[in-house]
Formats: sequence, structure tokens, C-alpha cells
Amino acid sequence: MRDGFVKVAAASPQVRVADVGANVDACEACVRDAADKGARVVVLPELAVTGYTCEDLFWQSALLDAAERGVATLAERLGELDALVLVGAPVRANGKLYNCAVALAGGEVLAIIPKRHIPNYNEFYEARHFAPGPEDVTFMDFAGQYDVPFGMRQLLRCEDMPELVVAAEVCEDLWVPNPPSIAHAQAGATLVCNLSASNAIVGKAAYRRDLVRGQSARLVCAYVYCSAGWGESTQDLVFSAHDMVAENGSLLAEGRPFGEACAMSEVDVRMLQSERLRLSTYETAPAPESAGYAVTTFHLAPQDTELTRYVDPHPFVPSDPAQRAARCEDVFNIQAYGLAKRLSHIHAKGAVVGVSGGLDSTLALLVMARAFDIVGIPRSGITAVTMPGFGTTDRTHDNARLLSEALGATLVEIPIAAAVRQHFADIGHDESVHDVTYENCQARERTQILMDVANQQGGIVVGTGDLSELALGWCTYNADHMSMYGVNAGVPKTLVRHLVCYVADTCGNDKLSAVLLDVLDTPVSPELLPATGDGKISQKTEDLVGPYELHDFFLYQVLRRGFAPRKVYRLACYALGDKYDEETILRWLRTFYRRFFSQQFKRSCLPDGPKVGSAAVSPRGDLRMPSDACVALWSAELEDL
Repeated sequence: MRDGFVKVAAASPQVRVADVGANVDACEACVRDAADKGARVVVLPELAVTGYTCEDLFWQSALLDAAERGVATLAERLGELDALVLVGAPVRANGKLYNCAVALAGGEVLAIIPKRHIPNYNEFYEARHFAPGPEDVTFMDFAGQYDVPFGMRQLLRCEDMPELVVAAEVCEDLWVPNPPSIAHAQAGATLVCNLSASNAIVGKAAYRRDLVRGQSARLVCAYVYCSAGWGESTQDLVFSAHDMVAENGSLLAEGRPFGEACAMSEVDVRMLQSERLRLSTYETAPAPESAGYAVTTFHLAPQDTELTRYVDPHPFVPSDPAQRAARCEDVFNIQAYGLAKRLSHIHAKGAVVGVSGGLDSTLALLVMARAFDIVGIPRSGITAVTMPGFGTTDRTHDNARLLSEALGATLVEIPIAAAVRQHFADIGHDESVHDVTYENCQARERTQILMDVANQQGGIVVGTGDLSELALGWCTYNADHMSMYGVNAGVPKTLVRHLVCYVADTCGNDKLSAVLLDVLDTPVSPELLPATGDGKISQKTEDLVGPYELHDFFLYQVLRRGFAPRKVYRLACYALGDKYDEETILRWLRTFYRRFFSQQFKRSCLPDGPKVGSAAVSPRGDLRMPSDACVALWSAELEDL
């Protein structure tokens, strides 16, 4: 719980219509089973105490009396469990009958939240028995307890986990134009529970799933949906126990209709609170009371929540091949149309790019080819400059040449060794000393060449650096750091690889595909140090700065989610622990934070470039961070690990 996770469950018991005693037993068994698996909030279906399909039996006082006693019995039996339970029951109040969600914890009835919208169309005839629930909260005696809050505007706040604020709505409330959950979320609810009895008809499960996911996204909340199962009467309808747990647009768990009558997962309420803080258009009430809400507190003993939910080890790259291909096409178009607009706006005659035979420059050249096609400029207007230096290998040199030829770009080769040696002489640097000066002199010489060639040709320099490099500051200031337009600035390294692979798979050009596949097989390297004796790359980026797979995971959790180091570390160990041990993850996480803070000055003056995903580092948009911010707070938490 200290990291913001709380396990929730939607559980559909096998009810017997109008058999309250059997239903109380079934509800108790479902709750205990969920609690044994770690659930701290358990949601049961609409009218689970009696069964939803009792019809005119709801006019029988014997059933209603039994239902009230059943709620009292269930509260008492579950009293020792460390969980909040919401169960559906009919409740009499002020001479009317209401379809309610009843909240139980610690042996008490904490709240009664009535259904607001009563369906009376098609197969539903609820208005025959139930009245619309009042919004305002009053107090009533129920199930042997006094002054129980009754009304729609209610919140349940966990005193031990302030970010966990629970609200409820009942079935049809979700399907109307203005669901109560909107007001609940604006009043502070982070977890909305829906107690439902939604019957099964062809196509309804998919629509229901979209509703739940969409509402959780719109409200930036967790949404637990629990529906009645096929123990209900099948006289005219069948119910499928369609249970779901969603969080901010993602479906975390789903009980297959007519299958598992339970859905369970952990929701991250601290992340939801953080998202709401970030969204300036997310309107909230200054306090729940100011919105007319009554707040009841409950307790959950603090404990670590074991994770079972899926944590994507590659958050920038969809695991599903079809989704991944669609993502690549979207990103590729954003990059290409961004560059096309810039070329069109400045009436550029051409564009220049440095090609190394590596992943980033390959992607940039592919983007340029599509952008030139969009604008209608011949691809021969692309000047691909290869600039072999002290560390250039035959493999990357040949791939740069083959790639340029396959795309129809104009290839220019300008060796830099002589110019760099002259510069070494000018500044008094010993060439045998392979330090940062040795490396950066080469990088800046290359950028000078590109800028000057662009001037000669009336074009612009297209940058190749990607999002992961910018986050780590793995670029030479005023060298590969600089361009007139950086097409890869929003693309993380793990996605760069898949973009290049996507083009290789779909280009329909065997020659181009072959060179792209070899580029993908080449180690990531700036090639600034001399090659090995057998002509192979000696300088491998991931040996020096760490695996980009890890850094992209860190980047997403830190930049997009705003998670603290301890939580980032925990999630990384959970998602990538089968590939990296804990010491390795912690080592590179320390590197990430150190470089992320110390290298902000490079990001503060980035060239223009398109944002392609939800995480970006442009100083004009997503990351407005002081260049002299101190990392001490984050480092201290890392040391505590």
C-alpha cells in the first residue's frame, strides 16, 4: 500500500433467487476467497442478497425483512476481515424501496448508496418496484444499526491510505449521459465500484467493456464492475457474471462471461492522484463537503500489496504485433509529416543528414524519404553524408552507403580524420589519449560539416538523436545534440528498433530490407573509439550507459508517471526481473537519475522536433525542468534501497 497499490476484486456469487440465507452464504464465501488472495476492496453484484430477478417478490415484506437481516448477518460474519465490501440489497426508506449498494467494514454498515437511474425499458421493469435514489444524504436505521448515511453523494475514505477514496454507482447509472461517477470523481473518488445485473445479449459484453474502460479513462479513476451471474432466474434473461477491473483506460482484469465469476487486480490510486494533479482541465471540488458529499472513513491495515497485474516491460512498444505495426505507422507518419511541414514552410531545396549505418540515422533517413515524397521533392534532394572517422567500421560504412542508394538519396563521403587531427594540433590534444575530448572533437567536426553542407545546398540538417539519448544526455553538446529539426526526438530507443524493423518488413524492397535487417543486427555505438584489431566495433553504448531496455522503462515511469525511485525500482524488478538481477537494475537506475538531472542543460536548448508519444523532453512542452536542479532527494531514496 505504501506504493499506492491496493488489490480489488469483483466477485459474482452463485445466487438462488429469493433465498437470502443461501445468498448470504455465497456472498460470504466469495468475499473470503477474494480476501484470502489479498483483496482489500471486494465488490458484489446488484441485489446479490436477494437475487436481482425477484420481480414482484420485492413487494413481499418477508423478502425485504430477510434481506435486511441478511445484510446484518453478512456484516457480522465479515467483521474480522480487513476489507471493504460492497454488496447489493433492497432497502426501504421513507415509504419507498430502493436498489442499493451497501458498504460493510469492521462488522458495521458504513453507508447505503441508492441507484439513481431506474431503467424501465425493453427487458427492464425496475420502476415497478424501485424508486430513484435521492442525491442528498440523510441518516436512517438499518440492519440493526443507527444513523447509517443514505444517499447517492457519498464517499468512503481510507484513513490509512488517503489516496483510496471509494464511491459506488449501480448498474444503469453508468449507462446514462451523466453518470453519478462523474460527480463522485470530481468530489475526490479514485475508485468507483459498480454493482450491476447486466444481462447477456449478443454484442453487449464488448459494449459494456468499452463503457467501463472509457469511464475509467475519462474520470482518471479505477473502476470495478461486478455483474450478476447465471444463478439468476432465466425465465426471460440470462446473466453472465461479467466482472472487470479497469484503471485509467486500461482493462487490468476481466472475468470471462459465463466463465470465471471473479476479476481481481491491483489498482494504483497514488498514480491516479498524480495524473489528476497533472491535468489542468480535471475539475475537482475544493472539498467533498462543498459538493454536497458525506464522507465516511474506514480502516485497512497497512501492508505490502503483492503485484499480480501486468506491468509492461516495454511501455513504449505494444506487445501485440498488430497494435505494434499500427503504432509504428502512426509514429512514422508523425515524424514524416512534421518534417514535411518544416520543409514546405521554409521552401527548402533539400535536406542533409549524417548517416552512420546505425539505428538512429537509419530511421532519420527513412523518415526523410517519406517526407520528401509527401512534399513532392525528389529524393535525390536528400544529401546523406557519411563521415568515416577513427572508429568507423567497414560494416557500418557499407550499410550507410547501401541504405542511401536503396532510398535514392545522394551519398556524399567526407572523411574527418585529417580535420580532427588538425584540430587536435590546434588545441594541443594528444591523439593517443582517448578521452571525452578525443570523442567529442569527432562529433563536433561532423556537425560542422553537416551544417556547412546544408548552407551550400540551401537545405537544413535533420537531427538523428532519439528520446532515450536525450533523457540520458548521451549526446555531444553542440554536436549531434544540434540540428534544424530533430525527427527522432520523441522516439525512445526501444521503439526506434521496431520502427526500422517495421519498414524492413513492409517496404517491399529486398535490397532495402536486407540492409535494414543488418543495421538492426549491429551493436549500438557512436564509433568514436578505434575499432578492434579485427575491424569490429569496440565501443558499445549499452556497456557504458546501460541497457536501453531498462532506461526506457525508467524513463516512462519517471517522466510519464512521476513515480518515486523506490516505486520505479520495484516495478522494474517485477517487470524485468527475469532478465536482470536486482543489483543490475539498481545500478542502472542510479545512472539514470544521475544523468537525467545532470544533463538537463542539453534538453533546455533542444532543436524543434515532433512529439510522438505521451512522454517527451521538449523544453517547450512536456519537460520544463531547471538545468541546475539537485538530484539529492532522489539519490537519498535510492541509497535507502
